[in-house]
Amino acid sequence: MQKIQKGIVDDMAVLVAAAGVIGALVPSAFAWAGSYVSWLLGLVMFGMGMTLSAADFRRVLARPRYVAIGVFAQFLIMPLVAYVLVRAFRLPPELAVGVILLGTCPGGTASNVISYLARGDVALSVSMTMTTTLLAPVVTPALTYLLAGATIEVSFVSMMGSIAEMVLLPVLLGLLVHERCGRAARRILPLMPVLSVLCIVLLVGCVVALSAAKLLAVGPLMAVLVVLHNGCGLALGYGLAKLFGMESRGARTVSIEVGMQNSGLAASLALLYFQPAAAIPGAIFSVWHNVSGSLLANYWVRRDEKKEQKEVVCE
Repeated sequence: MQKIQKGIVDDMAVLVAAAGVIGALVPSAFAWAGSYVSWLLGLVMFGMGMTLSAADFRRVLARPRYVAIGVFAQFLIMPLVAYVLVRAFRLPPELAVGVILLGTCPGGTASNVISYLARGDVALSVSMTMTTTLLAPVVTPALTYLLAGATIEVSFVSMMGSIAEMVLLPVLLGLLVHERCGRAARRILPLMPVLSVLCIVLLVGCVVALSAAKLLAVGPLMAVLVVLHNGCGLALGYGLAKLFGMESRGARTVSIEVGMQNSGLAASLALLYFQPAAAIPGAIFSVWHNVSGSLLANYWVRRDEKKEQKEVVCE
């Protein structure tokens, strides 16, 4: 059973990509999930909350400068890069708001795993994800309204309420269960990553199913935009962290946190407030950022190993 669970989590990118293909070819297979978008995302965020503890909040208070640098980079780089790409490619409103919405979302939950694989600062990664998630109910709709409000109508107050309902409350509930129901929490915690992956798979399949016709026309363009958006986030996040004097482990973590967005939230909000086509960037990002994050982590680990081998030879 554990092997099956591990296989599902390890092959998340493959499963998400498969859901996208099935959703495009057989829309009825996933279209039904459109009525459960908020519940699916809520389960993902509850799983994230289950991994948190009071100690994580203490880490934020212990290193406020590093967390502040990461949060600043998160909510500066990705929204601005999204806005530049939207203007440069002259996207139509329904796609433009999807890209901007993706850029204004908090860090993704998968970033903690990628930070670990990259030999980054996992405690900082968890602190950044938690902090940006807690700020999201205000910051995400505010930035979306600021950057996309002139292009398409954005309901700031309604969106703020939805993020609080789909993100903030499930995270806090998961934290409460972790702290108050220790034995029961330990029993169900191993199942949460699997449940999160399955929810993301359903979300991506649903997005593709509801916008299958549009996806055929804009898919290649959106793929290019997503790769550029993600790549700029990873590179600029690392550069900004180094500019502020962070060491290599911290800079890697900021890079990953900035580059890996909560694409499930972006897709969910797009389905709730805009046309289904606005959710396409989030769906494609769900696949790509896991691939790029894993490749970058592998590169950093190999570079470390080569450096360690040279030091041994020199000694």
